[in-house]
Amino acid sequence: MVHQYKNNGYNIVLDVNSGMVHVVDDLAYDIIAVYNTIDQNKSKKFSDIKKEEVINEIIRKYHRSEYSRLFGSESDEEEVKTAVLEALNDIEELIKDGALFTEDIYENYISEFKSRQTVVKALCLHIAHDCNLACRYCFAEEGEYQGRRALMSYEVGKQALDFLIQNSGNRKNLEVDFFGGEPLMNFDVVKRLVVYGREQEKLHNKKFRFTLTTNGILLNDEIMEFANQEMSNMVLSIDGRKEINDRMRPSRNGKGSYDVIVPKFLKFADSRKQTNYYVRGTFTHNNLDFAEDVKHLAELGFKQISVEPVVSLPEEPYAITEADIPKIFEEYDKLARYMLEKKKEGKEFNFFHFMIDLSGGPCVAKRLSGCGSGTEYLAVTPWGDLYPCHQFVGEDNYLMGNVYEGVKKADLRDEFKCCNVYAKDKCKECFARFYCSGGCAANSFKFHGNILDTYDIGCELQKKRVECAIMLKAAEAELE
Repeated sequence: MVHQYKNNGYNIVLDVNSGMVHVVDDLAYDIIAVYNTIDQNKSKKFSDIKKEEVINEIIRKYHRSEYSRLFGSESDEEEVKTAVLEALNDIEELIKDGALFTEDIYENYISEFKSRQTVVKALCLHIAHDCNLACRYCFAEEGEYQGRRALMSYEVGKQALDFLIQNSGNRKNLEVDFFGGEPLMNFDVVKRLVVYGREQEKLHNKKFRFTLTTNGILLNDEIMEFANQEMSNMVLSIDGRKEINDRMRPSRNGKGSYDVIVPKFLKFADSRKQTNYYVRGTFTHNNLDFAEDVKHLAELGFKQISVEPVVSLPEEPYAITEADIPKIFEEYDKLARYMLEKKKEGKEFNFFHFMIDLSGGPCVAKRLSGCGSGTEYLAVTPWGDLYPCHQFVGEDNYLMGNVYEGVKKADLRDEFKCCNVYAKDKCKECFARFYCSGGCAANSFKFHGNILDTYDIGCELQKKRVECAIMLKAAEAELE
């Protein structure tokens, strides 16, 4: 399977199953497209008949004016045939080398992977079901998660870390994200749990990677110092421009948060040497020109930026609709061009959704099955209940157990274990399946009532982001 597209002047051919990317000229681009149409079996060797078919189709495709553009004003059909034949031979070599039209060899692998023993490697600790902001798009309902306001006790958090250690098997590296609501409303318990985790590392040959997500209202010098010592990553929530941020992220009294958090976030990012953090925003139907928000954050001085589309049911006034997709595509293209300009100026920054590793990246199992929600990754409520992830919290049918008794619904865990790109019809022929890993199970549930579907608007945006990310890699290679 190949995916072809043009972006920012580049003709890009992605061999989906191998992950190989080819930047080609117009002739090779069109030949590959024609061959892809003619050879439905994707054979690894051209026959003479097949080559003749391709040559004839290319000649039919190009008018005489195209000949002069591609081959020179004096070209004739024989010269065209020669050029096409040379390009075909190059393409055949790529096929022989396993770099083009490769076979999908992973479906059987994922079947075997599903039979492996489940270990838990990450927890999302809902350290606070409460918040000091009233963000209009918050899926957690201002921190309440369809329930009551609560702060996690040290005892529940301690039991959660014990549960993670006991259920992690031989895995040494474990992850714990302090989440909310607003985690800093319960900072004392955060500190105590980090101390406890560090003590347990030595006893059980484990290594905790702690992270924390905050809206920044309570951020101060003490917290920054602690985070720089103990937090592997920090997520700092801000939507971009002041008017955009303050419209969607007001405090409980209706005042905006921008002026409070920006000086703190800038100081904190610099204290971390502009690494191991993200300023993370959300764009909605109200700011489809979100590239301007990314640019605003970059111009403030942030180097690690993520601005993501809101995921909301269509009845909400800020929900992204299908009609918004063309405008969002334009914004991603605009953002990619802006990032190239900044790189040329020596002022580059990272945009989370354009970060892609074409030479390595996640292991095959991760590429096929995603974040591991419901199996390797679980969310813990303030009172110790276990859910597949933070977005399922409050959904009674997805209550899996608790940190004291463990996972009680093995059938539900097995359902998530089977959630992969081959279990979803929409993913099987999608070129982006090894980059998005089948999308978010919670979003699928939100829009379709089950975890084996996909959020369609999210899929379209993800595919566009993958295309932009690959184009950026091609452009950056030229700059080196």
